[in-house]
Amino acid sequence: MRLLHTGDWHLGKQLEGVSRIEEQEKFLEDFKLIIEEEAIDVVMIAGDVYDTFNPSSKAETLFYQTLKDISNNGKRLIVVIPGNHDNPNRLVAASPLAREHGIIMVDSLNRVLETGTYGQHQLIQSGPGFIEVEINGEKAVILTVPYPSEKRLEEAYLEVGLEEVEQLEKYNDKIRQLFETLKVHFREDTINVVMSHLFAMGAEETGSERSIQLGGSYIIDSSCFPKEADYIALGHIHKPMVLPNTNKRIRYSGSPLQYNKKERHFQKGCYIIDAKVGNIEITFTPFKVYKPIEVWQTDSIEHAIELCEVHQNEESYVYLEIQTDRYIQEYEIKSMKRLKRDILEITPIIDLKDQEIFQSNITEEPIESIFKKYYLRERQTEPTEEITSLLLEILGGTDEAD
Repeated sequence: MRLLHTGDWHLGKQLEGVSRIEEQEKFLEDFKLIIEEEAIDVVMIAGDVYDTFNPSSKAETLFYQTLKDISNNGKRLIVVIPGNHDNPNRLVAASPLAREHGIIMVDSLNRVLETGTYGQHQLIQSGPGFIEVEINGEKAVILTVPYPSEKRLEEAYLEVGLEEVEQLEKYNDKIRQLFETLKVHFREDTINVVMSHLFAMGAEETGSERSIQLGGSYIIDSSCFPKEADYIALGHIHKPMVLPNTNKRIRYSGSPLQYNKKERHFQKGCYIIDAKVGNIEITFTPFKVYKPIEVWQTDSIEHAIELCEVHQNEESYVYLEIQTDRYIQEYEIKSMKRLKRDILEITPIIDLKDQEIFQSNITEEPIESIFKKYYLRERQTEPTEEITSLLLEILGGTDEAD
């Protein structure tokens, strides 16, 4: 059985107000090709399908059309769980229609799916927090644990038989007990998998995830996951990674695109799991970068404008950091943005090496003199008497008057 682990698509996400939907469309077209070329049997989407609780109609259309295409008329099984960005009810609204295409959507821990045919495969057993499926004569048990907030955990306690879990105070202990209860569904004759969306200790936040933990209370220890699992497919962290000291079983697939400038340094991709009972092999398949995020650090305003001119025809998002000892004029900013249309942010890095005139004896120097020095530095011209008088009037007069 060949499984593919992905997640954190964040369909509809913007970068500094700029839509990424065109890049997401390109990614999903290439994603379909990967699935076909790799002959994937099961696609696991580990949450954060959308970027908001109320995604645009375009984002929803893109998601459902992609599921329909990769299911290949039910020949391929797809399992979807919500993340902390998703509205669970909205995400699974199309479940009745999705079933015939082999698409299984689990919106909550206490969801019990109807057994039977899903596309061209069988859902043999189902209960709160787990499903058992048969694909091409092989069986797999998948623990399906959507983003488990405190509220959602409380709603699921009794459903999964955790009458005593309410006595546990720590979130970590509740999650541990949850998996202890669910792992009884694993068997020696099945491929055993966990799907969830949460933050596990040892994972590295990369900047664009909206934190789902408060004061560390939502961070769980990797030992909470059942040792009996052959593979644990997680969502939430945007960097593909293996949790340390877990025998490479526990992994985050990461997001498909660079969603933050901190994500520009690592390769995006997905994991493909070639699984047999008692044995798995895992490979990483990289994704293309359609429009990279870049940070340009320049030593002058003139250098920044020159870079914009040289790279004006390249497809990239740019954060521009300019080392400068003066105010960046409006016409200079317009010039940069005219040359390089996808500048997202221009940040002046002020050189403070010659600011000592403001550091010593500042209380002994008249405020009028300090203001004139400052104005001259920033505007390269002396302030008019009118501006100086206005400042002194606001401050309550000159030092001599005091």
